[in-house]
Amino acid sequence: MNTTYKALVVGANGVIGTNLINHLLSLGNWNVTGLSRKGGIDATNLKHISVDLLDIDSCHSKLSGLKDITHIFYAAYQDRPTWAELVPPNLAMLVNVLEAIEPVAAGLRHISLMQGYKVYGAHLGPFKTPAKESDAGHMPPEFNVDQQQYLEKKQIGKPWTWSAIRPSVVGGTAIGNPMNLALVIAMYASISKELGLPLRFPGKAGAYDTLLEITDAGLLAKATVWAATSPECANQAFNITNGDLFRWNEMWPKIAAYFKMEVAPPLQMPLQSVMADKSGFWQTVQQKYNLEKHSYDQLSGWAFGDFVFSWDYDFFADGTKARLLGFHEFINTETMFYDLFDEFRSKHVIP
Repeated sequence: MNTTYKALVVGANGVIGTNLINHLLSLGNWNVTGLSRKGGIDATNLKHISVDLLDIDSCHSKLSGLKDITHIFYAAYQDRPTWAELVPPNLAMLVNVLEAIEPVAAGLRHISLMQGYKVYGAHLGPFKTPAKESDAGHMPPEFNVDQQQYLEKKQIGKPWTWSAIRPSVVGGTAIGNPMNLALVIAMYASISKELGLPLRFPGKAGAYDTLLEITDAGLLAKATVWAATSPECANQAFNITNGDLFRWNEMWPKIAAYFKMEVAPPLQMPLQSVMADKSGFWQTVQQKYNLEKHSYDQLSGWAFGDFVFSWDYDFFADGTKARLLGFHEFINTETMFYDLFDEFRSKHVIP
C-alpha cells in the first residue's frame, strides 16, 4: 500500500497553488490542506483554512493543530510597490507558518519554497543567461534570498529537508492572480478583437526580439512534488522550465492567429494606462457573450503584463540540474498557450 502523505499548500488559490493541489490529489496518496486568505471549497482529501499569514497569533491558533503534516509547499506571495517593501511581509509569512507548524509536526519531511528568477536579478535588468542555480547572488533587497537563508538556518540539525523551486513566468488559469501572463494576453486580445483592432505587441520594441521562456503551472506542480519526494534533491535549488525558448516576434503572430486576428507592428503602450478605462466595456463583452461575471480587476493584471513585456533582454535559465537528477518532463510553450486559452474559453472567462 502506498504511503499517504499530508501536504500543506500555502498560497492555495494562486496559479501555482491551485495546480499543485490538483496534481497532489491526482496522485491518490496525498491529503491536502490549503492555506489562503479567502479559504476555499473542501473536497475529498482536501480541506481549506482561511488565515492571515501576517497575523502571527492567527497562524498559531489556526495552524498549530496541523500535527500530521509531512510536506509544506510554500507558494504564498504579497505584492508591494518596491523591491525593498516586498521583503518584510513575504519573509514574515513564511516565518509565521513555519513557527506555528514545524515545532508540532513531528513527521515533517520536507519544505518546498517557491522562488523565481529574481534570485538571479532578472527583475533588475540584463542578467547572465542561461542562469544557473550556482550563479553568484546580487545586492539585496531580495525576499526570495532571505526566505531561502531562513530555511537553510532553520534546517540545521533537523530531520526534514528543503528545496527551492525556480520557475520562469508561470502559465496557468487561476483567476484573481496578479501575475497571470496568459490571462493578460487573453484579455488584451479579446478586448482588441471586440474593438475591431489588430493584435499589437504592447511592450518595448527590443522585447519583441529577445529570447525567453515560460513555465507551465502543471509542469511546475509535477517538478515541485518530484523535488519534495526525491532524497537526492534534498537542500537544493532547481530551475524548472518548459524546456524550450521563444521570441515574441514569432509567438505573437501565432497567438493572433488563435484569436483569428490580424497582427500589426508593435507599439509600446503601458497597459496599466490604456486598459484602465475598459472596465465598463468589458462588462458589455461579458453580457454579450454570456461570460462569467468575474470583476475586471480580478482578470486584468496589466502591471504584470507591462513588467514582462518590458524585458528587452534575454530571460531564461538552465534546467540541466533537474534533468540530471531525473526530472525529464517538458511541454511545448506554443501548445501551452493554446491549451490555457481553450480553458479560459471553456470556463467562460473570455469569448
